[in-house]
Amino acid sequence: MEPTAKSAPISKAALWIGRVISGLVVLFMIFDGVTKVMKVQQVIDATIRIGFPVSTIVGIGITLLICVALYVIPPTSVLGAILLTAYFGGATAANIRAGSPLFNTAFSVSFGILTWLGLYLRERRLRVLVPLRS
Repeated sequence: MEPTAKSAPISKAALWIGRVISGLVVLFMIFDGVTKVMKVQQVIDATIRIGFPVSTIVGIGITLLICVALYVIPPTSVLGAILLTAYFGGATAANIRAGSPLFNTAFSVSFGILTWLGLYLRERRLRVLVPLRS
């Protein structure tokens, strides 16, 4: 799919910063997904604390890992970012509903922002779709 509007070339610095940010997001989300699938005790405790039944933990972890896989694959990276944003939105809502500390809510919001920032810095298609003007 060729963009219909011209976009500025991505600098090597922006490309690498985007890769590093995306890599950090991916590593953390893989860790989070795997700990859910393995049903680590701290994950069980946190899940119960925010009001989800233990029976949902593995399904949430598998869903998260699928979203991360879509984010990592270049042709589906935008879809993966959309799905990860939905995941972070759910985490934010669950933490607010449960009355969790502000850090927990800010953490999920921050990861949503980092997901898109990393992708924007490394993906020409997004620069055409959402051009930032100076």
